[in-house]
Amino acid sequence: MSLHIRPLGPAIGALVTGIRLADPLTPEHREGLLAALLQHQVLFFEEQPITPAQQRDLAAHFGDLHIHPIYPHVADVPEIIVLDTSTANLPDNDNWHTDVTFQRRPPMGALLSAKLLPPSGGDTLWASGVAAFEALSPRFQALLDGLTAEHDMLRSFPAHRFARTPEEKVRWDAARVNNPPVVHPVVRTHPVTGRKGLFVNEGFTTRILELGAKESDAILSYLVTHIAKPEFTVRWRWKPNDFAFWDNRLTQHYATADYLPHRRVMNRATIVGDIPF
Repeated sequence: MSLHIRPLGPAIGALVTGIRLADPLTPEHREGLLAALLQHQVLFFEEQPITPAQQRDLAAHFGDLHIHPIYPHVADVPEIIVLDTSTANLPDNDNWHTDVTFQRRPPMGALLSAKLLPPSGGDTLWASGVAAFEALSPRFQALLDGLTAEHDMLRSFPAHRFARTPEEKVRWDAARVNNPPVVHPVVRTHPVTGRKGLFVNEGFTTRILELGAKESDAILSYLVTHIAKPEFTVRWRWKPNDFAFWDNRLTQHYATADYLPHRRVMNRATIVGDIPF
């Protein structure tokens, strides 16, 4: 089978057909997916039933896999995070965020598989940090380029939510110690394409180091609102066995929390990235 790529919008997103993701990945398909990912930033696939082990093996074709310090995982496949949300475990991804920017080497990308969906709702949106940055005025771009910002795990993983039981507290304490706040550029350069994009997010970014507190708050507030403009986004309405593969380096995403009291279960594999510059 040959890949077919259909763009879903000018800024971000494409639908991919002509591949079965549960099958062993050929070198040609790997290169084709990487090329499409660099161009479109998030790729969507329909009717892709896949086991956790197959999802892990697929993700491993693109790099080493990340083990999340907080989220639970499939019992015998620790590389696969289980995002199981309902009234018993309320959603926590209903904000604009880039995954795991609280680490020195945030993920290169992630692969998400829809396992159980509510009758309606539960969509995910992705935004292009590249498109958002390029839409800013040259003077504002120049102001931002060269600034740095702090990213803190505790902003999205507070103890009152993720350390409620003794077992959770042990894991949370270890994660807090092993993941102190880190500093990344406000404007990141993509290591492959060389394009620049915004690299601050509502989920983990706490402050811009070179600015006063009020200046930092004002600019971060503007940027997280700016990147969410519809012109820079794509919205995916999940169906069972849908699959998404996104470039985490210069994108953000938002999982809508509009489906309670129903349940939503997603499996995610995350690929280790490099140090932002």
